[in-house]
Amino acid sequence: MSTSDSPLAATQRLIQVNYRKYDGTLHWNLRMRRLGEDEHGIWLGLPADSVMRKGHNPEVPVPEAHVLLFPREAWWTATFNAAPRATEIYCDITTPPRWPSEDEVTMVDLDLDVLLKRAAPAPILVDEDEFAEHQVRYGYPADVVAAAEESARWLMGAIARAEGPFDGVHKCWLAMVGGSA
Repeated sequence: MSTSDSPLAATQRLIQVNYRKYDGTLHWNLRMRRLGEDEHGIWLGLPADSVMRKGHNPEVPVPEAHVLLFPREAWWTATFNAAPRATEIYCDITTPPRWPSEDEVTMVDLDLDVLLKRAAPAPILVDEDEFAEHQVRYGYPADVVAAAEESARWLMGAIARAEGPFDGVHKCWLAMVGGSA
């Protein structure tokens, strides 16, 4: 774990996180604290009892702390939730995260999600029906479809084998926002 900022400054900087749909519509969005970065990417955190929004709708409460990993040049993001949230790991298949400024990260949510329920033996792939529907509605190009499907396969294996960022490294980042795995 390292950060180019001092630990205090890193936990003070707020980053605007904007997930969008393929047509550019604002999807999930929230402000998170920049915790730092490591070989897996940039880590942001949110303490318990925070909020997020879906589009421009009213705030949605987030009772448990969580951290979000934005890997470099990968077609996914990973959320690691503190206990007692039932879902321990939630990965959104997205376009590679882009940083239009140092205080904003944005990506397109491509519908597929890979998640690991707490104490479950293996991850599961969800929202395949939405992915199929949106391929038609939004006209996903073939290379986007292929990258999304490949990312989902890779995540299923990496999470099942507890490899890379899924080997427990998230616990030190989660502790920085008062959460425990």
